[in-house]
Amino acid sequence: MTISVIIPAYKAALTIERALASIATQTLKPEQVIVVDDGSDDGTFEKAEAFTDRLTGIDLKVFSQQNLGAGATRNRAIREATGDWLAFLDADDEWLPEKLATSMKAIKEHNLVLVAHNYFAINGEQKKSVDCTARYDAATDPYRGLYLKGFLATSSVIVQRNAVLEADGFDETLATAQDFDLWLKILKKEDARFRVEPDVLLNYFVTPGSITSHTSRRLDCTLRIAIKHAPSQSDLHYRILNVHYEAIYSSLAKGHPIKALGYFMILPFRLLRLTHEYTKTKKQVPTVD
Repeated sequence: MTISVIIPAYKAALTIERALASIATQTLKPEQVIVVDDGSDDGTFEKAEAFTDRLTGIDLKVFSQQNLGAGATRNRAIREATGDWLAFLDADDEWLPEKLATSMKAIKEHNLVLVAHNYFAINGEQKKSVDCTARYDAATDPYRGLYLKGFLATSSVIVQRNAVLEADGFDETLATAQDFDLWLKILKKEDARFRVEPDVLLNYFVTPGSITSHTSRRLDCTLRIAIKHAPSQSDLHYRILNVHYEAIYSSLAKGHPIKALGYFMILPFRLLRLTHEYTKTKKQVPTVD
């Protein structure tokens, strides 16, 4: 069971060494680390390439491309990967030393296609533990629970490479939330088992200007995904309400009450439009006379 680590990097010169150092300290070493620099102009490529000698016994490959976005960058790394399992790590995050060992143990014991775990969210001087396992455990149907509440942090995920390839990788037309879309594509299969381990094995750093900080863009992409993967119409309604609440809360937290009001006012129209779209596109099972 070989592991390839996938690191997309964009203007990550200040953090890429921290991410790579957290791989070097793993108690279970991966066979391969692939960094793809997505058109940075701050020396990210050079910083990553210079780390080769510090990853003893690990094959580090660093590539550079024009700026194509997170989905395309991760797909490029996946094409270069040779491991049976893909472990995702964003260039501004870091793993704790037992991350790979704990995750691979869970995969073997429970015959999983995907595993994730809890993490610390770090925003400046603030650090809090995020309990994704509680959401996983609370769901009677893990896939439905994931669809409704989206509790997988990408830098915590290890997934079977063949499952990623069968799902055609990340959707490059999505400006954000491509990871959430891919997990849903993979886990929709009845035999695709996954778990969220209770261990806190990741430091996730909240950085200004990150993909997840763009509220409107994230809302639009999440709604596209909601239509695509909805288990039922009621689940779709819950998801629409939930993501609009998140957009409203985020806008208020950033001091943008007018934007928050806009998200609130457009909600009923989006509920009607997306319900109609869901009804129209939902596949009907043919009856047999």
